Amino acid sequence: MELQLALDLVNIPQAIELLKEVEPYIDIVEIGTPVVINEGLRAVKEVKQAYPNLKVLADLKIMDAAGYEVMKASEAGADIITILGVAEDESIKGAVAEAKKQNKKILVDMISVKDIEGRAKELDAMGVDYICVHTGYDLQAVGQNSFEDLKKIKRVVKNAKTAVAGGIKLSTLPEVIQAKPDLVIVGGGITGAEDMKATAAEMQKLIKQG
Repeated sequence: MELQLALDLVNIPQAIELLKEVEPYIDIVEIGTPVVINEGLRAVKEVKQAYPNLKVLADLKIMDAAGYEVMKASEAGADIITILGVAEDESIKGAVAEAKKQNKKILVDMISVKDIEGRAKELDAMGVDYICVHTGYDLQAVGQNSFEDLKKIKRVVKNAKTAVAGGIKLSTLPEVIQAKPDLVIVGGGITGAEDMKATAAEMQKLIKQG
């Protein structure tokens, strides 16, 4: 089980500064969609240069022109690139093919997918590396989470790794760990904590025990 830190509301210097505190306790750093929109793929490049030992995920949420966008993110230094589960099958296949060529990984974000189990089976057959159940900010605001969806995909996925994102905090982490995802994605649960370093360290400890 690995811990991914999602950085959404920072610029490049803030991201590099923040990572100084938590880098030893995380496995993957996510350059979130808002950061990519504000800063471009330069954010991926500069974070990877500053922390070459960390895996970097570019949260592009690709919907179209997948091969090209995966290629560009790979060139910037991304190790993992995201595509949406609601994208066309051809787009998913294009992303997977390009990622394999570049020796990178594809994470499928299941946000807005209605038939979680059915789509997870199809994506697994297409050779994606991770399938991530994700409760977006807008649904978190009304009290939803992804834990049940995680159990659903765990039942049907044979090859891909499973991931979970959306509102995970130190207090809810034990429940997440029980479902045994391969990757736990935390954003504000670390960046909004009073002591980021201690929180990340405790989360990493729980994940490694799990």
